[in-house]
Amino acid sequence: MTLRRILLALSLAVCAAAQLPARRVVVIGYDGLSARGLQGAKAPNIAALVSSGAWTMHARAVLPTVSSPNWASMIMGAGPAQHGVTSNEWKPGQHEIEPSCKGPSGIFPTMFLLLRQQKPASDIAIFHHWEDFARLVEPGIPSVIAHGQTAAETIHRAIAYLDSHSPDLVFIHLDSIDDAGHKYGHLTPEYFEAIAEADRLTGELVRALEKRERRNDTVFLLTADHGGVGKKHGGNSMAELEIPWILSGPGVKAGLELSTPVNQFDTAATVAYLLGLKTPPCWMGRPVLEALGQ
Repeated sequence: MTLRRILLALSLAVCAAAQLPARRVVVIGYDGLSARGLQGAKAPNIAALVSSGAWTMHARAVLPTVSSPNWASMIMGAGPAQHGVTSNEWKPGQHEIEPSCKGPSGIFPTMFLLLRQQKPASDIAIFHHWEDFARLVEPGIPSVIAHGQTAAETIHRAIAYLDSHSPDLVFIHLDSIDDAGHKYGHLTPEYFEAIAEADRLTGELVRALEKRERRNDTVFLLTADHGGVGKKHGGNSMAELEIPWILSGPGVKAGLELSTPVNQFDTAATVAYLLGLKTPPCWMGRPVLEALGQ
């Protein structure tokens, strides 16, 4: 390919990103939701987002398949070897691996920091069910970051925020599926019930956006941190490693099962692309352009 054609291709990609009709991105992360778990559950609201969007049931978490390294990879666009979050014991300033690059707060840059730096007036909202999620985010960067005691409270906090705000990026973490996996076991009736309840809450959020006439300019990205085996996770099995990844909304190809390999850290890169952000060189993730017909 000639240099001229390369430059033209890059120019077209930039223009495509700028012309995407999404006003906002809503990310919902379901802790402990394996691909096979979602496939075996009754989840009509998530199924509707699958039908209207692009998806794969073969996205991959990072190793180790525990929460902190995967939530960090999801929002930081890189893996544990780069961001340094290698276990649930990680804390800012208390870790074994130094991040390969750092933001102003001394941790690896998240997609929230990118949005705040490049579009300072942005409204960034985070609602998390797992209390420890907050330590992965740079202090003072989100417009709001709130911890809910239950999955329902977490979703309802997000809906209440939408009543009085028009956020550019909403990130929601739900922990109830993982709780069921640890208590009763993955793929048990109770585990599937937890998925059904998370699906019902997802439907509430979608309908809230529809009621406020914001659904048509919102892109949803649904995914998970890891799966599980029995009552645990953290191993190297495909049941722990494979997670769902679903993109639905304006500009997204409808009914497309993705052939592109999708990794945990591609979530942040895709969100950054949808919001027209430049990503730092230390990020490994790449936007899933196939989902956008590119």
